This record gives sequence, C-alpha cells and structure tokens, in this order.
Amino acid sequence: MTHASSRISALRSAALNVPNLQQAEDFFCRTWHLFVADRAPGVVYLRGTGQDHHLLALHQGGEHAQIKHVTLRARSESALHEAAALAVQHGGRVVKPAAPSADPAGGTSLTIADPHGRVFELVTGDTLRSSPTVEADQPMRLAHVVLNSHDVEASQKFLARVLDFSLSDRTKIMAFMRCNNDHHSIALGDTDNDALNHIAFLMPDLESVMRGGGRMRDAGYGIEWGPGRHGPGNNAFNYFVGPFDLVIEYTADVQQIDDSYKAGQPSDWKWPEGRVDQWGISQPPSAKLKEAQRAVLFETV
Repeated sequence: MTHASSRISALRSAALNVPNLQQAEDFFCRTWHLFVADRAPGVVYLRGTGQDHHLLALHQGGEHAQIKHVTLRARSESALHEAAALAVQHGGRVVKPAAPSADPAGGTSLTIADPHGRVFELVTGDTLRSSPTVEADQPMRLAHVVLNSHDVEASQKFLARVLDFSLSDRTKIMAFMRCNNDHHSIALGDTDNDALNHIAFLMPDLESVMRGGGRMRDAGYGIEWGPGRHGPGNNAFNYFVGPFDLVIEYTADVQQIDDSYKAGQPSDWKWPEGRVDQWGISQPPSAKLKEAQRAVLFETV
C-alpha cells in the first residue's frame, strides 16, 4: 500500500539557471502562459493561476541551463529538522540549514542534497496566493518533476526514508513517487545520468492541454511527444523542448489516489506492440526530446 508523506505536503516549484534570463522570461510568460510574481537582481519568479507564490524561479546563469533545486512544501518546521537529520543519516547532506527563506515567498526553508547531488529545498510557512483561479489554457501549478537516476533504487530509498514519499507505481523505466493524493509528484527515470528529465505543469483540463499544444506549435515549438494519455497516473500529456533544452509538459487529469492504492509493478504496465500511451495515437518520444532529457544537470553545490 502507498501512503501520503508525513513530512511533505506538496511539490511547490523548481529553480533553474538559464543562459539568457530575458529570453526565458519572455518564453514562459508569452508562450507558456505563466505570470511574473516577483523579481530580484538576476532572478524572476513566475506563477500560475493556483495558490503557489511561484512555480519557477529563473536565475541568470552560465552557458548551459541547470537545475538549482526542486522545492517541496513541508508540513511543519519540525519536518524540516527531521529531514535534515535523516538526510545525513542516509548518505546525503545539508546544503543550507533551516532558516528564514531568502525568496519572496518567505517562510522557513532547508536545502538538502541526496548522495548523487540532487538538491531539494524544503519550505514551510511560505506565502500562498489569496485568490487562486482556474483559467482556460493557463497552468495552475506544477504536477510533477521527473529526475533521471543512474541508480533508481538508491534514489527511491532516499526519497522514502528522508522525505517519506511512497512508491505509487514502478514501470520498466520509471519509479513514480507520491507525497499526497496526486499519483506522483516526483518520478525517477532509469538512465545512466542524473539530469532533469522534465517539469510538468498542470492544466485545468484536456482542452487546455490540446490548445496549449497548438499554441506552442504556432510559436515554433513542436510537440515532441503526444498528445496521449499515460498509464501510471492516467494523465493526458503533450511534451515540448523549450529554450535551452528545457523539457516541459502540459498535463491534466492526474489520477488522485489514497492510502489504499496498491503500487503496480513493471508487469502491470505493458503496452501492446506499437503503443506508447493508453489511447494508442501518440508517436514515440522524438530523438530531440530524448537528447534534451539528458542535458540539464543539477548545479554543483
């Protein structure tokens, strides 16, 4: 049986280094349909229509895009201290001890790294938007982040033991990890590197996923995988390669599960020959997508 995390309530945001901050802001606002929530020297914070202060923190960086950290909302300050101790106990380290957050969402934050260099910021008491809305063709929040792993079993154990995530489903190529009622908030992809695989943005409905695909194509960003509907999670999808090899997904209809959900194994998730999704209409992921899914590495801290 799976369980909701006792320490983490939700995936909140992701922080990225980008080679050209103005270009990234222009793309994510004009084309991807996010909004500027706040600014600081060398960084812009972008929100969706939901309650989170921001979904992306874009930092001016070097020649290549990097992921700085994935931000998770902790259930309490005590959860931060528990996670800090457990991270060290299970081979990780504390990058920044619990202290008032430096970003404009505020709250108290802790930054830890797992043994392979994936960096997680945990925050509690951060600002929530007072008037979240649901708007057609506009992302509401992050649905999930998928991280590559050269050792999925070890990465999965760290998430389980330190952050109290549980396994929702295991396929031949991916472990889907749950912290709340969403089928997965983090997934781990079986690969030979530890890059960012992709970031998925939750849209209000299937119509918005499809309209987003048309809008992206009009802007010169073709659909690199999709439209389709996944097996684990049951979510509809369209994948794109944005600026700087950032792989991003529009998704909707994410399966909601509870503690009675039984985790599936690879034998439970097999497609008929020639299929890569439930509907059977999607082509396989493009070579461009597969290459980009290996390109954005974690910043060394």
